[in-house]
Amino acid sequence: MNWTAFSTAVPGLARTAEERFGAYRHHVLATLRRDGSPRTCGIEVRFLGGELWLGMMPGSVKALDLRRDPRFALQANPGAGTDMGGGDVRVGGRAYEVEDGRARAAYVEEVEPPQPFHLFRTELTEVVRTYVEDDTYLVTQVWRPGAPLRTLRRA
Repeated sequence: MNWTAFSTAVPGLARTAEERFGAYRHHVLATLRRDGSPRTCGIEVRFLGGELWLGMMPGSVKALDLRRDPRFALQANPGAGTDMGGGDVRVGGRAYEVEDGRARAAYVEEVEPPQPFHLFRTELTEVVRTYVEDDTYLVTQVWRPGAPLRTLRRA
């Protein structure tokens, strides 16, 4: 399930997620180390051509982690202070390296990343948004491929 399919399934949540990731340049990527423990690293992300892309420096530990085990979690930068305008957004899925082809060429043309670099295309397994509604409810929206959007409210 790529970003386009997610956007088609749940357009409102997709727009909110893109706005949250677009509000700041740096976000937090969680990968799995060789021993299975989590590793978090800063990352910049791009939405291009209906995909969520992860670009990384050559030989970075996060790239090596994803080559070994493609599972990841991506947390949008919550911003300064406690405002969290638009809520907290995180994406889970699998990331697969793209080493050549038209998609990589289009990414290079648009982003102009320093060369060489690793580029990963993502497949989504979950998108979650958490926010406060009316200063009363903690609302969590959970989307998974093939399932309807679930919304949970707690007072």
